[in-house]
Amino acid sequence: MINTLAALALLAGDTLTYNGRGHGLAVHPPRIEARIQVDGILDEPVWAQAARLTGFSSYFPTDDRPAQDSTEVLVWYSSTAIHFGVRAFEPAADIRATLVPRDHVTLDDFVGIFLSTFNDKRQAFLFGANPLGVQVDGVLTDVSAGGDAHGFRGGIQGGRPLAELDPDFLYRSKGRVTATGFEIEFEIPFKSIRFQSTAEQTWGINIERTHRATGAVSIWAPTKRDAASYLGQGGTLVGLKDLHRGLVLDVTPVVTSSVDGAAGTGGDWNYRGGSPRFGADIRWGATPDLTVNGTIRPDFSQVESDAGQVAFDPRSALFFSEKRPFFLDGSELFSTAKSLVYTRRIVEPVAAAKLSGKVSGTSLALLTAVDDRAQSATGDNPVFAIGRIQRDIGRSSKIGMLYTGRFDGPATNHVLAADGHLTFGGKTNVDVLVGGSRTTAGAVTTDGSVWDAALSVAGRRFSFRWVTDGISNQFDPQSGFIGRRGVANVRLVNQMTLYGKPGGLVERFSVDLSPFLTWRYDDLIHGRGAQDHKYHLNANMRFRGGWNLGASYLHEFQKFDPDFYAPYRLVRGTDTLPFVATPELRNEDWLVSASTPEVHGFSASLFALGGRDVNFFEWARTHVQSVTLGLGWRPSNQIRIDGSYILQLYRRYLDQTIVGETKIPRLKLEYQVSRALFVRTVFEYRYDLQDDLRDDGRTNLPIIILGTDGLFHAAVAERQKGLRSDVLIAFQPSPGTVLFMGYGSSRLEELHQVPAGLRRINDGFFVKLSYLFRA
Repeated sequence: MINTLAALALLAGDTLTYNGRGHGLAVHPPRIEARIQVDGILDEPVWAQAARLTGFSSYFPTDDRPAQDSTEVLVWYSSTAIHFGVRAFEPAADIRATLVPRDHVTLDDFVGIFLSTFNDKRQAFLFGANPLGVQVDGVLTDVSAGGDAHGFRGGIQGGRPLAELDPDFLYRSKGRVTATGFEIEFEIPFKSIRFQSTAEQTWGINIERTHRATGAVSIWAPTKRDAASYLGQGGTLVGLKDLHRGLVLDVTPVVTSSVDGAAGTGGDWNYRGGSPRFGADIRWGATPDLTVNGTIRPDFSQVESDAGQVAFDPRSALFFSEKRPFFLDGSELFSTAKSLVYTRRIVEPVAAAKLSGKVSGTSLALLTAVDDRAQSATGDNPVFAIGRIQRDIGRSSKIGMLYTGRFDGPATNHVLAADGHLTFGGKTNVDVLVGGSRTTAGAVTTDGSVWDAALSVAGRRFSFRWVTDGISNQFDPQSGFIGRRGVANVRLVNQMTLYGKPGGLVERFSVDLSPFLTWRYDDLIHGRGAQDHKYHLNANMRFRGGWNLGASYLHEFQKFDPDFYAPYRLVRGTDTLPFVATPELRNEDWLVSASTPEVHGFSASLFALGGRDVNFFEWARTHVQSVTLGLGWRPSNQIRIDGSYILQLYRRYLDQTIVGETKIPRLKLEYQVSRALFVRTVFEYRYDLQDDLRDDGRTNLPIIILGTDGLFHAAVAERQKGLRSDVLIAFQPSPGTVLFMGYGSSRLEELHQVPAGLRRINDGFFVKLSYLFRA
C-alpha cells in the first residue's frame, strides 16, 4: 500500500517522492500514455509527473550508511512499457564511462535496476547501463546476502550481488555525462519480460549504483549484508494495471558461413566449406508468464576462443560456459547445485524447443533437443529431454524437482533430483539437493547418487557457510557437468568481518578459517577416514579508493589416490613393477592476491601462490609456483587493451628439475568505433611441458602408463607450443541483430618437431548474420 505521505502527495497532484532511507519503499508509479524520445535527456514534461526515488544507502564496502553521492530515479509506465530516468550526482572528474560491448562495464560507473516481476523475492530481471547508456542485463537468482560470496550465479564484480549476464533483453537506454554527474534514460517494453497474468500487479524493485572511482556500491532500498536474502529487502512497485504486451513473437533467422583451412596430403594448404548454413530462433510469449522458444540449427556464437585455463588438480574437469542465445534464454530456471543441466552437452543440435515461465508461484522449464548423429555412439540422433519445476514456499523458500534424459538408440541415461532452498529467521539459509542417475548401455545398467547440502548464516561481523556434497563413481549426468566424481566433501567457511570508519584508510577487513575434507565416496559410505585434509586461513583487506589485498595460508594433507594412478607402472629392465606410492603428502602454500582500481586508465590484478605441494604427474613432493597477472589500459573511452599472464610451474622437491610447466600469455585489443560496432583482436600463446616421468623420491624408475588401446606406453617428455589468434569485426545494434566477420588461426610446435618453429595447423574465416523480427 502507498504510505500516508505519498497518498497525500498524490491527492495534491505533486510528484511523489519515495525516500529509501525513510522506508518509503512502496512506490506507486503513475500510468501515463505518452511517447518520448530515449535520448538521455530528461526534459519531456512527463518526467515531472513521475514517481521519484531518493535516499540511497551504502551497500558496499559497508552497509546501512547514507550514500556518499546523491542519486534520484524517476519512474512511470504506459500500457506497453515502463520508463526509468536516472540522475546521478558526482564530480565529473570521478566518472568512469567508456564505449564498450554490451555487458562489459566492469570498469565503469553503473546503474542497475532489479525488477522482480513476479514479486517472489527470489529472482529478478536486471536492466542496467553505464553513463553512456551501454547496456548490462541478465537475471539475478537470490540465494544469500551475507558475506563476500553471495551465492549468486554469474557476475558483474566482487563485493555485491551478482547476476547471470548471458541472457540479453531488448530495451532502450541512452546516457550522457553532465556537469554535475550523469543521466541515463531507460525504456523497457513489456514484450521483453515475463510477468504475472493479473489485471493489477505488484513488482519487487531495487536499484544499485556503482561508483567506480571508489568501488563503492549504493542502493535505494536499505539492504543489509547480514540478511539471508538480498532481493527480500527490496521495495515494490504497486498498482501496475492493465499491462499490454500484444502479440509477443520474435523470429531471428540466422545465416552462417565458414571456410576452414588445413594442410593437405601433399603439403598444400586447402580450404573447405563456404556453403551457407541457415537456422532460426523463435520466441513466442504464449501468455505474460509463459514463453515458448524453438530453434533450428542454432549457431554456437563462438566468436572468440575460450580463454586458456589451467587445472591445479588434473582429476577435476575444466568448465566452459554456454554461449548460444537459444540456450541462454530462461537458463536460470534450469539451474541447480552441481550443474546437473549443462547445455553444452547438446553439441550440435539439429533442432530444439523450450517452454519456460512461472504460474501461480510455480516455475516451469522444459527443454527437448535432437543432436547431430556425429555425437552418437550408435549412429542415431541423440535426443535430450530436460524438465525442471520449482514451487515457492513462504516468503523466500522454494522446493524443486529436476529430470534429465539422454536417449541414444538403445543407450539411455536418466537423472532425477529434488532440491530445496529454505530460509529461517531472516539470517539462515538451508540448501539441499539429492538425486540419482540410471544409465543403460547394452546389457549393463548402472545406478549412481549425488547430494549437496549447505547451511548459511549471515551476520554483519560473524558469518559462516557449511557445505557437504557427494558424487558416487557411478553417477553419470549426461546432460550435466561434473568436475570430479567418486568423492565426497565437507567445507566449513567461518568468517569474521570488521569495518573501518567512514573515510578511513581501511574500509573493510575479513578473515576466515576454512577446513576442507575430501573422502573417496566409497570410503565415506563404509566409514573410513578422509583422503584429503585441507585447512585454509584467508584474510582480505579493502582500502579507501577500491584497492584490495588478500593473503592465505594453506596447510593440507593429501593421501594417495589409487583410482587415479591405477594405470601407472614402473619399468626395471624388462620387468614391469607396480606403482607403490607414498601414502600421504603434506602441503604448505602461501597465497597473495591484489587488485587496483582504474588509475589514469590503468588497472591490475594479481594472484600468486607458492610453496610445497603435490606433483600430480608422479605423486611426489614439489615446489609449486602459480601466478595469474592481469593488466588493463584504457587510453581513451573507445580503446581497450587487456593483457593476462598465467604461469604454473612444478619443480621436483629434491633436485629442482622441472616436471611440469604451463605458460599462457594473452593479449586482447579492442576498438569501439561506436556503441554498436567494434573491432577485436586476440592473441593467446600457450606453452606446455611435461618431463620424462619417474618414480621421484622413491625408486626413480621410469613410469609407464596404460593407454586407451590397452597397451603400456613410456611417459616420455612432452612439450607443445601454440599460438591462437582471432580477429573479429562485430556490428550488434541490438540483441538478436548482429553481423560478425572473423578470422582465426592456430599454430603449433611439438617436441622434436623438424623443422622447429610454430607451424600453422588450421585457420578459418566465418561470417554470421542474424536479424531480430519482432511482431
